[in-house]
Amino acid sequence: MKNYSLSELEFESTLGAMGEETQDRIIPIIDVSDFENRREEITEALWRAATEVGFFQLSHHNLNLDLIQQTFNVTESFFALDQNQKQHYPLKQGLNAGWEFMEQVRPSTGTADQKESFQITLPHMDNLWPLQTVVPEFQRTVLEFEYKAWQLGMQILSCFADKLGFERDFFTQAHDRSSQAFQSTLRLLHYLPMPGKDEAPEGIWRAGAHTDFDCLTMVFQKDGQGGLQVCPGKDAQGSQTWSSVEPKDELITCNIGDMLMRWSDDQLKSTLHRVRMPKPNEYRGPRYSMAYFCQANKDVMIQGPQQKYPAISAKDYLTQRINANFA
Repeated sequence: MKNYSLSELEFESTLGAMGEETQDRIIPIIDVSDFENRREEITEALWRAATEVGFFQLSHHNLNLDLIQQTFNVTESFFALDQNQKQHYPLKQGLNAGWEFMEQVRPSTGTADQKESFQITLPHMDNLWPLQTVVPEFQRTVLEFEYKAWQLGMQILSCFADKLGFERDFFTQAHDRSSQAFQSTLRLLHYLPMPGKDEAPEGIWRAGAHTDFDCLTMVFQKDGQGGLQVCPGKDAQGSQTWSSVEPKDELITCNIGDMLMRWSDDQLKSTLHRVRMPKPNEYRGPRYSMAYFCQANKDVMIQGPQQKYPAISAKDYLTQRINANFA
């Protein structure tokens, strides 16, 4: 087994087994409408979900559903391009910007995820935007969506800042979108279709079991395109029990990442999740999703109020995680 310098990665490298599946677990759904007037109520609901489960879904959020659908549309148009065209926008090493095809190899599996992705990290997008004649409205639509997702993420993180005793805008400053040190990422995802009716080979995953690198992940899914499974809290120890997250257009599925778990001195729970291959009786066509990763700016130091872990820069933390996940 490969040795990793971060305990998070040592743990993840043990998690490649199929485990068991259950339908008994409930993923909390939190109504975030009328946010400012209901801030205290919403904060308590978010804290409870993040400390007990680590996974939750947002309903009645302020991210326009038409904009979400438009972003899905341009995402599908980009991934429909010929492979030779997409190679004009290659993933920049260590920077979470650009296109990759089956390059992500999880420590949990050692096999390539059955997907391709296009990643948007604002300071590193030079020469990576498809021209208007290649994918009409791609850059405009994606940038509008990225900004709205960032705003929502900062709203949610402000609730955790309140509970941790930080200033309310602590995480907004740590994720300063105007800085060249900004490293939050929007990832557009296309999981490959699985033709035929056979079971997938053992050890092959659309996305192998992992925890996220970041503070907060927000995942946008399409109705009928399932596969996302979670193994929250104490269940991630020993033999894992997995439950499926039903995809709904109007819900945003969120999870705490390792960066925020460390920042909270382990009060907030980073949650193990994966995307399994479809079973013979399930939808086997292409699966599209979008994930927004709130990742603190490179020059920000990560250390919780109780100083449980040594301080580490967000740049060094993210670099170690990226390097462990891409072949």
